[in-house]
Amino acid sequence: MSSQKGNVSRSRGQKHQNTFAYKNDKHGATTQLKKAKAKIHDGLCQHCKDVLEWKVKYNKYKTLTQPRKCVRCSQKTVKDAYHIICKPCALQLELCCKCGKKEEIIIPVNSQGETRDGDERKTDVDDVGGDDGDLFGDEHEEEAGIDGS
Repeated sequence: MSSQKGNVSRSRGQKHQNTFAYKNDKHGATTQLKKAKAKIHDGLCQHCKDVLEWKVKYNKYKTLTQPRKCVRCSQKTVKDAYHIICKPCALQLELCCKCGKKEEIIIPVNSQGETRDGDERKTDVDDVGGDDGDLFGDEHEEEAGIDGS
């Protein structure tokens, strides 16, 4: 009997095995599912990151509807589901936002970093476009020179 204490050796494999993996968007992805998939889990240790990715993968992730209280500063600043510490406290104390332990953070929390990253991406595009802009800029300067003459 497999539930018998001490009987850890089995002579056969698993009786029923799935033939294909579970798809959480099999019947079309909802907006909530799309948001959960697109979310970057930053400020977490490896274990907590894996747990949240599992929840997203198997459609168990539920978003937070209202901000929660941070266990460190006692303010309603926790805006991510399953987190207990707000991002400023986690950044300052170098703690995992979900479990509160001082472990290695996989993706560090960037305070206001999301907007800065977006701005940097825009400037990168502008730099690429800036080379083309210089070509157009020369033409405009020539036109301005003609008008000015």
